[in-house]
Amino acid sequence: MPLRILLADDHLIVRQGLKTLLEQEQCTVVAEASDGREAIQLAQKLRPDVAVLDLAMPLLNGLDAAREIVKVSPETRTILLTMHTEDPYVVEALRAGVRGYLLKTQAASDLMQAVREVSRGAVYLSPGISGAIVDAYLAKTDFPPDPLTPREREVLQLVAEGKTTKEVASILGVSVKTAESHRTRLMEKLDIHDTAGLVRYAIRRGVVQP
Repeated sequence: MPLRILLADDHLIVRQGLKTLLEQEQCTVVAEASDGREAIQLAQKLRPDVAVLDLAMPLLNGLDAAREIVKVSPETRTILLTMHTEDPYVVEALRAGVRGYLLKTQAASDLMQAVREVSRGAVYLSPGISGAIVDAYLAKTDFPPDPLTPREREVLQLVAEGKTTKEVASILGVSVKTAESHRTRLMEKLDIHDTAGLVRYAIRRGVVQP
């Protein structure tokens, strides 16, 4: 049985390249998504074996999409594609239940190995990502957990992307009043009181890319 793969990246040309790589190895790409929210819906509907997610996607980034996919389709293994080797990104990914962390610079040569390993239940980290990161994660030291709930992270990303409260409400399917209260609670929790501060925090935490 060929492995069934979901691809999510907001750049069509990247998706096409990844799809070609996977199909050369007899994998079946069952669906493609251009943002994290679409990826979650497709994963829930199609239950792919592996979801390959770009970290930097609009509306919902790959990390938060992976968190949700783990809930809505527990049998789907997730791989994050990213440019980042920095410790906090990797640790957040492992905490979110991501099984593979693949640097984009190595995707052409290593994607298939990553897909095979995570589909078997192993964890795959690109060469160049320090084993010390994994040790630190396992020891649960040095990396404070994210203080935000998944919904607060969603709101943070949308605000950081420049969405108005009305647009946030529409995307999340809630009332304007509810969206406003999420935003207020977010600011209070982080002790940040302007949009520019929220944007800086979102970039620092890897919720959006600079």
